[in-house]
Amino acid sequence: MRAATAGEQAWTAVVTSPLSRCRDFAEALARERALALGVDERLKEVGFGAWEGRTHAELEQNEPGAVFAFKRLPRDRRPAGAEPLSGFHDRVAAAYEALLDAHRGGHVLVVCHAGVIRMAICHALGLSPGQAYRLNVGSAAMARVRVEERDAGRLDTLLDLSVGAKPT
Repeated sequence: MRAATAGEQAWTAVVTSPLSRCRDFAEALARERALALGVDERLKEVGFGAWEGRTHAELEQNEPGAVFAFKRLPRDRRPAGAEPLSGFHDRVAAAYEALLDAHRGGHVLVVCHAGVIRMAICHALGLSPGQAYRLNVGSAAMARVRVEERDAGRLDTLLDLSVGAKPT
């Protein structure tokens, strides 16, 4: 995340997921750059139910092909107890819209999770939530969505700065 945020940036605020793997970094960066920090519960990663806390390798060993099936048909092949895809989309879309309202004309750094990034991109581009997992977003990736007019988001950049990580 340090590499992705290095150099001069025109950020006017930082907003983060409440989960520590994002929040700790966001708090430090906001403090270093004297930026306002917001925490939004809606930016938490999707709830994966029975898969929560397990790696792809563990899932593949115990349930061969399940991750691929999930990414191909994320509505139909969710793990037991997982957050519904429509609910995940709705909360990320609500957070995205709230950010647009609260930071109109600003340049906000949002520190969150790969699934949230995927869903925000789908919302901004008008893609269905079922297409989210066609986007490969790695650890410490940065996506830049530019909004010139309401309902006119465009993906400027999707930069994957993960080191030695396998595609997710």
